[in-house]
Amino acid sequence: MEKSQNVNPFILHILQEVDEQVQKGLEGGITLNIGGNNRLVPVERVTGEDFWIVSKILKNHLYINGLDVRYNLLKDVGAYYAAKLLQKQPNLVYLNLMFNDIEPEGGKLIAKALHTNTTLKYLRMTGNKIENKGGMFFAAMLQINSSLQKLDLGDCDLGMQSVIAFATVLTQNQEIKGINLNRPLLYGEQEESTVHLGHMLKENHYLIELHMCKHGIKNCGFQRLCNALYVNTSLRYLDVSCNKIIRDGIEYLADVLKSNTTLEVIDLSFNRIENAGANYLSETLTSHNRRRGLIALSQAMKTNPIFSHIYIWGNKFDEATCVAYSDLIQMGRLKPNNTDVEPFVVDGHVHLAEVSNGLKKHYYWTPAYGEAYGPSSNAGFALTQVGQHM
Repeated sequence: MEKSQNVNPFILHILQEVDEQVQKGLEGGITLNIGGNNRLVPVERVTGEDFWIVSKILKNHLYINGLDVRYNLLKDVGAYYAAKLLQKQPNLVYLNLMFNDIEPEGGKLIAKALHTNTTLKYLRMTGNKIENKGGMFFAAMLQINSSLQKLDLGDCDLGMQSVIAFATVLTQNQEIKGINLNRPLLYGEQEESTVHLGHMLKENHYLIELHMCKHGIKNCGFQRLCNALYVNTSLRYLDVSCNKIIRDGIEYLADVLKSNTTLEVIDLSFNRIENAGANYLSETLTSHNRRRGLIALSQAMKTNPIFSHIYIWGNKFDEATCVAYSDLIQMGRLKPNNTDVEPFVVDGHVHLAEVSNGLKKHYYWTPAYGEAYGPSSNAGFALTQVGQHM
């Protein structure tokens, strides 16, 4: 009524649901989910002006500690109100702004608001094109902020300068437990960003989770990362998916795994490790295996009791591979929720079908039914969880 603005029925519906939760006696820890990709209710996407009203409401309701407004139309106007909210809502620990058309100026506003914020633990800016300029403001923020534990800047069009700035800042920052720097815009072939991040891993012994998807990492750069992992004692989740690592690069990783006892999750999907690369890994995990590729990894599971999750869909399966993984599942060594394949038999022959499990299956989207944040579909985050939403 103050703004003479029409009511957004989607926001009204979500707020009514929260009222019902409060009336049932839930007094704290509520996450307000106003995702524009919600397929279960009619959605009218939230604009920057709508978000002004949401931010005004949240200032007076301290039992709400999480806000998810992914896939809306906030733009820089909404970023301005999000920055104001971060300054005035003392209980907010989780803020998801992914894919809201926020540009460098909006990124600057949010980063500067975090200079004084002392409560936010997890900020997700995924898909907002804040570019190198916005990335530099976030890197500068990490020199000051002492509360943020996880920062997601994947698909934000970061440049080489800002990626190097993050690597530099993280040599000193002791609070950040997870950072996502997926798909920066890197035009060089010298792998400077990988070199700097490798140096950071040697110095930083607090970071638990590092995402470097689509960094153009080749064997030389991957060797630098692996050299850092000999001395790093904190990293538990390393994501180097969608890079240019081939079988020779995997040999460096296999050697690291002989001595590194902290790494728990390694995402190597969409690289070209081939049978030889799989053999390097399996020999490290079993110390005596001589079989090919996926079968070698299945044999490694039989002898290594710590090896619990494996995701293989997208590779070429011969019948021996299908039988090997079917046996693992039937004997109970590989739990059905810990892999992305399920065996079935046709005319006496074993085949493998895909199932909806993975390390981060719901990173970009949420399902139309079922649990969106279950451990089977987001195993990487479940295994290395450091707090709520993280």
